[in-house]
Amino acid sequence: MGTKAALLCFLVGLAAPSVSAQGQIGGHVLTDWRARLDDGKVLWNENRLELEIDASPTSKAHLFAQFWIRGFGVSEAATTQDLMGLDKRKSNPWDLLPREAYVDLYGFFTPDLDLRIGRQRIAWGTADKINPTDNLNPDDLEDIWDFGRHLGTSSVLAQYYRGDVTISAVFTPGFTPATLPPADWAAALSTPLALPGGVEAGKLSDELDMPVNTLRETASVAVKIARPVLNYDLSLSYLTGRSDFPVPIRVVLTPVDSNSVDVHSTLVYPRMSVLGADLSGAIRTVGVWAEIAVFFPEAVYTTLDMSALELGQQEIVSLPDEHFARYVVGGDYTFAGGLYINAQFIHGFAHELGRDCLHNYVVAGLEKKLRNDTIQITVAGAVEIPDSAHPGDNYAIIGMPEIAYYPSDNSEITCGVRVIGEKGQTSFGQLAEMDEGYIVFRYAF
Repeated sequence: MGTKAALLCFLVGLAAPSVSAQGQIGGHVLTDWRARLDDGKVLWNENRLELEIDASPTSKAHLFAQFWIRGFGVSEAATTQDLMGLDKRKSNPWDLLPREAYVDLYGFFTPDLDLRIGRQRIAWGTADKINPTDNLNPDDLEDIWDFGRHLGTSSVLAQYYRGDVTISAVFTPGFTPATLPPADWAAALSTPLALPGGVEAGKLSDELDMPVNTLRETASVAVKIARPVLNYDLSLSYLTGRSDFPVPIRVVLTPVDSNSVDVHSTLVYPRMSVLGADLSGAIRTVGVWAEIAVFFPEAVYTTLDMSALELGQQEIVSLPDEHFARYVVGGDYTFAGGLYINAQFIHGFAHELGRDCLHNYVVAGLEKKLRNDTIQITVAGAVEIPDSAHPGDNYAIIGMPEIAYYPSDNSEITCGVRVIGEKGQTSFGQLAEMDEGYIVFRYAF
């Protein structure tokens, strides 16, 4: 038995006595297949078991853990030696990923104080999946279409209740960077590099200058105050820590020939404070929400080293120390016939740092269930507009129609496509050659 399998068996066995008496083991099975529409290239082949342990051994304590066991169905074997023996890490790779593992302690010292300790996902914000104030956990962009996904972090969350006011405080001792998407999708997060003299970029390489592993350099602290006002839930929050997306601090150009240069970058994670506010509620029968986060970054200066080109060095400001704001405004409504509509206006995605880098997005979707709710048809889409002054010259349009079938309780089969059209220079427009079709199977237990 491998180390990962032995670890999983140990954890399940450790929790089983209390789970059987006081809680449960559950989870999901997921199979996600995707292929490019123009040539049939397989882009994604994920098979995942999500295992959740949820137990309350006493009235004062609660345990939760979530693990992903998964493989991507792509063999990494390069020689016949990789196919031999009992070790199948090359021919059939898979991973065991601990997503969360924490303990809740209720009434800690006082009946009004709860404490949560361990690896946890702390989600802040009221908007639908895109939350500017949700900065406690690093972004997980491994699947660029799984909006709102974050990694868990080892943290302490304290929540104090006073009447209808909830005060939350979070301390995270370590720093974890965001997970970036695979190379095929990474273009959506990158900014084209302007090179001197019209030369083209050859080999691209980089290195990360991670913060020193001390509390002074890696710890983050956050606090939030929430309470209902009239028919709305309101909150104010503040966080001080670091951006989980890197910014270049040095770029070295090395000539390969007269037409191309190799580019090597050194990147850092700048310090950043965030002041946030959000609300959610309803205007008559229309659900509404709004969320804003104002970011206060430290300045990052980038040295462009062109000495090998006999052009010397140049220093530019890649991230000014001026505040910028991301915000979301949206709503949803269900018509009498069961047609559901959801729409949001988004100013700034998580990877967009600085006032001049923020794009505008409009996201909307329609859902309709048929045949006693066994079929659901969804027509969703998004428009990206980097420059609101000239929207007709610079935009990207994403269409995402899909149909879901529920053959039995807890099971779902979904088929759909993602198609991108673009004009000008946009983030998602750089994925215009990645139109894909997909089939997803889910089962909950």
